[in-house]
Amino acid sequence: VLLALGIQEIYADQEVIGKISAAGQLMQCSASLDVLFLLDGSYSIGKGSFERSKHFAGKLCDALDIHPDRVHVGMIQFSSTPHLEFPLDSYLTKQEVKERIKRVVFRGGSTETGRALKYVLHKGFPGGRNSSVPEVLIIISDGKSQGSTVMPAMQVKERRFTVFAVGIKFPRWEELHMLASEPTDQHVLFAGNADDAANGLYSTLTGSVCSATAPGCKVESHPCERRTLETVKELAGNYVCWKGSEQPNAVRSSLCPFYRWKRVLIKHPSRCFRTVCPDPCDSQPCQNGGTCVPERLDKYHCLCPVGYGGDIHCAPKLSLECSVNLLFLMDSSAGVTLEGFLRYKAFLKRFLQAVVAWDSPMNVGVAQYDNHVRIPIEVGQHKDAFSLMKSIDALNFSGGATLTGRALQYIARHGFRSIPVFADVQDDLPRVVVLLTDSKSQDPVAEAAKYLRNQGLFLVGVGSSFVRAELTKVTGNPKQTIVYSDPQDLFNRILELQRRICSVDNPEGCQAQSLDLTFAVDASSGVGLQNFLRLRGFVRSSCLHFSINRDVTQIAVVIYGSKAHTVFALDTHTSNSAVLQAIDQVPFLGDSASAGSALLHIYGDVMTVQKGARPGVNKVVVVLTSGGGMEDAAVPAQQLRHNGILVFVVVIGDAQRDTLLRVAGSPDYLVHISSYEDLQYYQDLIIERICEEAKSPVNLCKPNPCMNHGVCILGPGSYRCECRGWEGPHCESS
Repeated sequence: VLLALGIQEIYADQEVIGKISAAGQLMQCSASLDVLFLLDGSYSIGKGSFERSKHFAGKLCDALDIHPDRVHVGMIQFSSTPHLEFPLDSYLTKQEVKERIKRVVFRGGSTETGRALKYVLHKGFPGGRNSSVPEVLIIISDGKSQGSTVMPAMQVKERRFTVFAVGIKFPRWEELHMLASEPTDQHVLFAGNADDAANGLYSTLTGSVCSATAPGCKVESHPCERRTLETVKELAGNYVCWKGSEQPNAVRSSLCPFYRWKRVLIKHPSRCFRTVCPDPCDSQPCQNGGTCVPERLDKYHCLCPVGYGGDIHCAPKLSLECSVNLLFLMDSSAGVTLEGFLRYKAFLKRFLQAVVAWDSPMNVGVAQYDNHVRIPIEVGQHKDAFSLMKSIDALNFSGGATLTGRALQYIARHGFRSIPVFADVQDDLPRVVVLLTDSKSQDPVAEAAKYLRNQGLFLVGVGSSFVRAELTKVTGNPKQTIVYSDPQDLFNRILELQRRICSVDNPEGCQAQSLDLTFAVDASSGVGLQNFLRLRGFVRSSCLHFSINRDVTQIAVVIYGSKAHTVFALDTHTSNSAVLQAIDQVPFLGDSASAGSALLHIYGDVMTVQKGARPGVNKVVVVLTSGGGMEDAAVPAQQLRHNGILVFVVVIGDAQRDTLLRVAGSPDYLVHISSYEDLQYYQDLIIERICEEAKSPVNLCKPNPCMNHGVCILGPGSYRCECRGWEGPHCESS
């Protein structure tokens, strides 16, 4: 393999070599043209090199615009005798030709190149267009013919075929030059580098057959050298040998020459003509760290980092989409290390580049802490992004103790002191603190974080999974905690951080969304009375996030032990106050649990048109459980999903995750909480998921709005019921 890499060498700098290869991958000869491959399948080639010849032929097809009206391709394999693999009119698409080349089988035999050329002279191009279009013969061989090729090669050239001779393995270049058309330097190629050979083929054909190259491209001549591996005999020296003598019973000594066989590379200086094009990526068109990928000689596309892609050049595609006063609190202690601190600086710059308009005033500040707190960039200090970025670059690592609690208290008192307050103008924008840390605090954080939140500041925590629990204590809400799995994953959290910051502007959940929502509450002995009251309180406070009436949100509550009971149906209460009063009366059951019976009950007796479910409105069931009695719930849950009803499972305590996943149908609809005390922290997250579902498209016929076995027929933006022995819009009248 190493020898093969040195068979051909073009003397040019590495940048030019790269451009030759790139152009070879992107060029296409688009013209009316008949191309016939003459593939050496002899034993001197061997099966391995024959497979490489096939691969090379397939790569050359990439440079040909194979089409019924343009390039046609055929193939002959030769060894002792020539064999037509497929004529030029058999396969008229690039994919078909390449697939057929892959199926060609090595035949083996002697290398009778002359006989193959005579076959072409006698038969012409099988399936060709009778010389009405240019004919190109591409011979792929090692050039080690076992018969004379001089006369047949001359006759082929007289027929005005354009002949390319392509060397494979360790070629005999003299014979290949004799086979190729004049000038031979432009018609001899090497199969070891397919992109270079495709470029050489295209460069030669451009002048006579193929359409002109892209603007700025030009054919250049480069000195090159081709080599071949030959076995030569060389004198190793003279050694004493014994010869016979005329005298009987006598021998005489003499010096005899000793030879050995040696494999050497024979050099053949030449010139290689190749097309070089300006790289469309030379101008570095991709901004903000985007990677430019050339598509054609004059086209490219940009692979953009997260947060970019607003246009083809990786402009920022996000915007903060909310007005807030924003302060980043960066851990600069020894716990995060210098590397971690620099990573936070890079993340901060990437985030701001992605979401903040460059020409808008910056309501952004940056503080850093260890055992002391500093605010090197006050909120609102910079009026443009450029000066803000320069200030972020200037931040230095300090490396003291990790006193997060002290830092939170300091920020609560002094973090937003720079915001101007005038007698007649009150800045009422939300104040958001984003904590960036990767090390556990060496002082208590819970009370300090609570004090900060009580000052009306909104907290978002960003850190590794190592500090997840502490970040949840700081934010008071898992929804406001962003955890990354590894250093690179941090940069994938830009969009999530943007959403968390802006959620402070939308604290009311999804009050404007139409939704039919049912809570299924586990009231079994496995939960216990005390924890059941917590579940009931959770349902009550969740209802405050919805506007309850006939037009927006309808809520039903089902409790279950071994059997399910409807506390109130979807159409029972039409106001928030009525629902809250009814929830306060929900009783505890205290027997064994069967979530399956509860879901079957909801399927047949709650989420139905008869019980107030509205066609064309999204429907969600939230199961609140300790995880007991879920074994029989997977099939009813699947029935509900099939009918267009989402099942959202909230489980508290230890439970079998596999069983719960089968009920929820997806990890996106399963929330596992370690204790009932933590349930309150997950409310915003659960409400957010429900609200996202309320925005999704809905199938008007799921669940079936037609009663009494009527069939729902969808129309454009509407539906109708096809009744069987019943009447009315929903088949409700006999």
